[in-house]
Amino acid sequence: MESPGPVPGPARPLPLTVLLPIAGNLDITPDDPRWIGAWWGGFLLCGALLFFSSLLMFGFPQSLPPHSDPALESEQAMLPEREYERAKPSNGVLRHPLEPDSSASCFQQLRVIPKVTKHLLSNPVFTCIILAACMEIAVVAGFAAFLGKYLEQQFNLTTSSANQLLGMTAIPCACLGIFLGGLLVKKLSLSALGAIRMAMLVNLVSTACYVSFLFLGCDTGPVAGVTVPYGNASAPGSALDPYSTCNKNCECQTDSFTPVCGADGITYLSACFAGCNSTNLTGCACLATVPPENATVVPGKCPSPGCQEAFLTFLCVMCVCSMIGAMAQTPSVIILIRTVSPELKSYALGVLFLLLRLLGFIPPPLIFGAGIDSTCLFWSTFCGEQGACVLYDNVAYRYLYVSIAIALKSVAFILYTTTWQCLRKNYKRYIKNHEGGLSTSEFFASTLTLDNLGRDPVPANQTHRTKFIYNLEDHEWCENMESVL
Repeated sequence: MESPGPVPGPARPLPLTVLLPIAGNLDITPDDPRWIGAWWGGFLLCGALLFFSSLLMFGFPQSLPPHSDPALESEQAMLPEREYERAKPSNGVLRHPLEPDSSASCFQQLRVIPKVTKHLLSNPVFTCIILAACMEIAVVAGFAAFLGKYLEQQFNLTTSSANQLLGMTAIPCACLGIFLGGLLVKKLSLSALGAIRMAMLVNLVSTACYVSFLFLGCDTGPVAGVTVPYGNASAPGSALDPYSTCNKNCECQTDSFTPVCGADGITYLSACFAGCNSTNLTGCACLATVPPENATVVPGKCPSPGCQEAFLTFLCVMCVCSMIGAMAQTPSVIILIRTVSPELKSYALGVLFLLLRLLGFIPPPLIFGAGIDSTCLFWSTFCGEQGACVLYDNVAYRYLYVSIAIALKSVAFILYTTTWQCLRKNYKRYIKNHEGGLSTSEFFASTLTLDNLGRDPVPANQTHRTKFIYNLEDHEWCENMESVL
């Protein structure tokens, strides 16, 4: 439902990282953690695309032409005219509960909204499906929002490369999963029970993929003054301090994070914290375990063994997880549509997308962000105030980040299971639109046509019926009789 939206986002750094150096000659590259790209360019590009794409909407007519159905027209021809040929009750008012009163004021129509909403949410199948969809979208909104940062920290990638890999792999796979989910529903002609079983299955498989993420990652590694003491790996943890006697006269600042890897295999917060006395990163006093002539550092964190292989495995599993997880979106919408009466389908979809945005997109990034901040090992400071986190405990980061996603997926599975139990025990009570006579293509046509929303087409193999309507006082009686047309 929402997966195609973020596709252009991760690709933004590709053309926009070249814009900032035009302002002047800089001695850093886009791979440097201090690099700040043209962040405003993405908003301009997206705004322009939204504006020009919205112009196409003006080409649609105010209302779509009605679908001509010969069988339906022949049935309507046998019905009496509502205003002239139909018998009226004693008070002269002919009531039809499904037709809105055109004379009702806007305020009167608004008063009906709480009652209709209460009616929809009192349906356990409808409520469970919407909440399950919110949980699924919450995983996408929270997990994907910090996935680029996660790749940077876990696998020592640059910001641009992490976002580009994400945009070229995981998100297209999610779009493919939405298409495959709809194709399976169509080819298998799944009923509501079949659709909920499919949603449960893909939820289990995608959750298993998330569980595998717990074991795919890299450690933080030794960082001087943060995870290991300077020059003495056996010192107690209480001695951890980024400032040491070897760099106390350097007046090192913590407002930025420019890690360097020393010849001793330890990462330092910057060349200043390594005690280097020249711009060519040599003569670093804090590298006490190596000879002075070899006391050099190179830009970047020290590599972790086996990290490259773990990243390739993670990327493959992420693609599979994105594709399979997205396959549950079409079955969820199918079930939701089939559990409401025809005249409420459009409003039910409105409730769905409203709750998706309120519950699926707002709280999850806050929850994921708070959890990630709790794993921070070192915060930057600027003028005595705390800034952004520059170094995380990768193991705790990975466990907490993935565990939140697994918990949300588990809640979604419980809601899917509750829906399945309700449908299995009392199927006819919750299915409102007689899906047995519809093929999947006919069902989509009946639900996606704006002017014919909720009206089921007459199946080709079903005997045509002539409907006679009688009216006795305040009660309407309908009788269906076999006829040869």
